[in-house]
Amino acid sequence: MKAEGVDKVRYDIFDPTGNITALVESPVAETDRPAVAAAIMACHAAVEQVGFVRVSPAGAASAALRMAGGEFCANASMSAAALCALRLGLDRGTVTLSVSGAEEPVEVELEKETDGGFRAAVRMPRAREITELPYACGGVRGTLPLVRLDGITHAVIMAGSPFFFLKDAPDAAEEAVCALCTSLGAACLGLMFLEGEGAARHLTPLVYVPGSGTLFWESSCASGSAAAGMLLARRSGRRTELELIEPGGILRVESDPTKGETWLFGRTRLRGEYGV
Repeated sequence: MKAEGVDKVRYDIFDPTGNITALVESPVAETDRPAVAAAIMACHAAVEQVGFVRVSPAGAASAALRMAGGEFCANASMSAAALCALRLGLDRGTVTLSVSGAEEPVEVELEKETDGGFRAAVRMPRAREITELPYACGGVRGTLPLVRLDGITHAVIMAGSPFFFLKDAPDAAEEAVCALCTSLGAACLGLMFLEGEGAARHLTPLVYVPGSGTLFWESSCASGSAAAGMLLARRSGRRTELELIEPGGILRVESDPTKGETWLFGRTRLRGEYGV
C-alpha cells in the first residue's frame, strides 16, 4: 500500500491528554505501516503517533495494537481500549490489549463519561531496569537516571540535574535524544524533564522513535509519566502518587515498589473517523 493510498484506509483520531493519536483499523502489511503512518501524519498536523489496531470479535473485550515504530505507548493503549469499547458498545469494563513493545498483555480499565470520552487506568508493564548512566553532553558530565520498559526507555531529568538545561535548548535536546537512543540500542527513547516538588509536578516530554522516524516534544507522554513515578517510588522505597501537569493536560501515576505495580490514569476521546 502506497502512502498516497491513505484515503482508502479506515482510521480514527483520538485525543489522550493532547497526545493526538491515529489508530488504523484497516489491515495494513507491516512493511507498509511506516508509509501509511507518514501519510496520515502529513494529512493531520496535530497527530503525534500512529498505531494499527485489530479489535477482537464482538463479545471479547480485547484488541491488538502495533505502533508504527514498534514501540510501546500507553496513551495509544488507552485509545485502542476506548476504540474497542466503542466498537463493542461498552460503557465500562476492562479491555485486555496485546501491545507492541510489551511482552505481557496490558489491562486498561475504562469508564465512559457524559461527553463520550473515557476515563482510563492502565496497568503498566514493570520496569525492566532502573539505573544511573554516566553521561556527558554539551561539556557537562554527570549521571542520567534511566527507566527501561518493554519497548521504550526513558531518561528522567529533574530540575536539579546538570542536564536540565536541555529543556530550554531544543536543538541540543533533540540531537541528544537521537544520539543516546542509538548508543543505547533502544527501540525508542524519551527525555522526561521533571520539575517541582511533592505530589504535583510539571513534566515536559521529548520522544524519539527511530522505527517511525518521529521526534516530538509531545503534549503528554503516558509511559514517560509512569517512568517518572517508578523512579521516584524506587528512590523513596514507598508507594508514590504523582499528578503530572503536561503541555496537553494532566496524567496521574500511582507506583508501589514493594508490589512492583504501577497504574497510569488519564482520559481519551474520539476526535474523528476517516477513510472507508
